[in-house]
Amino acid sequence: METNSKKNHDLKDIKNMMERSSRFLSLSGLSGISAGIIALIGALIAYLTIDIGKIKYDEHFYLLQPLPFEKILFPLLILGISMVILALGSALFFSWRKARKHRLPLWTHTTRRLLIHLFIPLIAGAFFILILIDRNDGTLVASATLIFYGLALVNAGKYTFGEIHYLGISEIILGIFAGIFVHYGLVFWALGFGLLHILYGSVMYFRYDR
Repeated sequence: METNSKKNHDLKDIKNMMERSSRFLSLSGLSGISAGIIALIGALIAYLTIDIGKIKYDEHFYLLQPLPFEKILFPLLILGISMVILALGSALFFSWRKARKHRLPLWTHTTRRLLIHLFIPLIAGAFFILILIDRNDGTLVASATLIFYGLALVNAGKYTFGEIHYLGISEIILGIFAGIFVHYGLVFWALGFGLLHILYGSVMYFRYDR
């Protein structure tokens, strides 16, 4: 009986070691919550910027006039870059804190693979969005950011917790709706980057961090 118990214990230890070596387990739910809060603040600022610019569409959702770069596009670009930097900074901080708490290495071969698979769709999406902006078509920017971000999460999800995979699918679905209902793109953007991050971050925090 003791022999079987020892074998089961050894198998459990081996399973835990394999999971640690193949998955990035330092990702903190607080990273998602903080990123969601940052995104909601960014969405509010973007709404105020767009409202001041008085962007108008016709019945087919085409812009009635070009977007002034200095008045609207440039501030939105700076805002977007700032939100990304803040979100990545918070993710790095909370992941480092969790790794130190559980005595796990933050930078591993798995971390490198996760980042590579995460950033390939993100970089492709960034170039696609720049093409949209260059053509003065901002109607699909919210949709494109959600879809490419969702693809990035699905792509990287196999290297970390399973919740990230489902978060990615949810982002893609919201991105599709944002492409259909372009007038509400900013609303879907706030839902995807704001509320969904807070929701999934809370689930991950109560499941893995405490």
